[in-house]
Amino acid sequence: MNNLLIVEDDLAFSRILKGFLEKKGFTTNTASSLKEARSLIPENAYKHCLLDYRLPDGTGLELLQELREKSPGLQIIIMTAFSDVRTVVKAMKMGASDYITKPVNPDELLMLLRNTEKEDEIPTPTEATRPKQTNTQGKYITGSSPRAQQLQEFISLVAPTDMSVIIQGESGTGKEYAARAIHNASARSQKPFVAIDCGVLSRDLAAGELFGYVKGAFTGALQDKKGQFEQASGGTLFLDEIGNLSYDVQVKLLRALQEKVIQPLGSDKLIRVDLRLLVATNDNLSESVAQGKFREDLYHRLNEFKIAVPPLRQRPEDLMLFIHHFISEANRDLKRGVEEITPEALQLFEKYDWPGNLRELRNTIRRMVLLTPGKSAGLQALPEEMLSGLSTSPGTARVGSDLKALQELNEKEQIAKVLQEARGNKSKAARLLNIDRKTLYNKMEKYGLKDDGPE
Repeated sequence: MNNLLIVEDDLAFSRILKGFLEKKGFTTNTASSLKEARSLIPENAYKHCLLDYRLPDGTGLELLQELREKSPGLQIIIMTAFSDVRTVVKAMKMGASDYITKPVNPDELLMLLRNTEKEDEIPTPTEATRPKQTNTQGKYITGSSPRAQQLQEFISLVAPTDMSVIIQGESGTGKEYAARAIHNASARSQKPFVAIDCGVLSRDLAAGELFGYVKGAFTGALQDKKGQFEQASGGTLFLDEIGNLSYDVQVKLLRALQEKVIQPLGSDKLIRVDLRLLVATNDNLSESVAQGKFREDLYHRLNEFKIAVPPLRQRPEDLMLFIHHFISEANRDLKRGVEEITPEALQLFEKYDWPGNLRELRNTIRRMVLLTPGKSAGLQALPEEMLSGLSTSPGTARVGSDLKALQELNEKEQIAKVLQEARGNKSKAARLLNIDRKTLYNKMEKYGLKDDGPE
């Protein structure tokens, strides 16, 4: 059953969403505040939650943090009408499955919901990790920029060893892909690669998920469960957002690494394990150590080798490579035939700061491909927050940070597209654009568009 909760204070919009989704087979409930949502969640086994960012009694991020701890299997999509990409990035770091901006495009919303259904889900609190086999992820793109080449050199250097590696980088830079590349180039490549997002593990569940437990070890432990250390034995264990582990779990992790044995919760049995540990963080673990948030002895045990994954803004030479890769991927998944993005859109891509890095680029490309019936994806398919972000993001004032100029680029491209569809017929094009013919001529002259068709 596709049970879904809509948390939205705009009642008219909420009713529209509810009606649309119920026609698509979803069973929906609505809440207009954090308080109301909190009362509904314990009583219903929701699979998805559409969560508005701004609510009367707080922000969606407050509820998101609670749900990640109490309902780790819930797939949460943040809805926002605000043009602050950094808020979206924060939501993704906190565990949101995806995001969508208002006004919501119905096809885009369905695509996001289907994407979350395809992910390895977390059906119960005792299955809060997502073991992933090496061949389930897409191709690892190395890039050609100096920063990308240095990253690849480090991966090639450390992969054949059994050293523990800290992979550091901003959210969305592809830290898990780097971990998979290390695993794939190692002697353990034919053994399991198990990835765990420590950010979605609550304090109570983390030890059981990592080390396993026996039936009756705690309330809800209805049967024995093999921990992820044991699942990954012989292969590689990847712990994403390692800094989120509680101090007591850090103690157990250090012991497991030093002694190569684990003890499931509620058991007196010791299990020998043989694995390689890779960890990732977007925080500075050395600072966390100085602040007393992370054990110094564990940090030194993990820090046998450190790799920094560069943000997208520091590797502009790789932008086109990733654009083509994500277009190809989106065409395959969405059954589209987009071959390129227009020069105007590419110009914005090159100026944009990409605070969400490769994850944001991939989502942007998928949205553009979804909304483009033809072969060229343009400005009209870009999310509004990306256009607005150009005028607010630090470091983007270097070119074209004027929102009016960006909107004019969009308008020029749209007029040119309609003129092409109308085969140069200005009267027909004016009707399609819902403007008079004089206005159309003025805009054509303003933008330097050719007048080579009939009236």
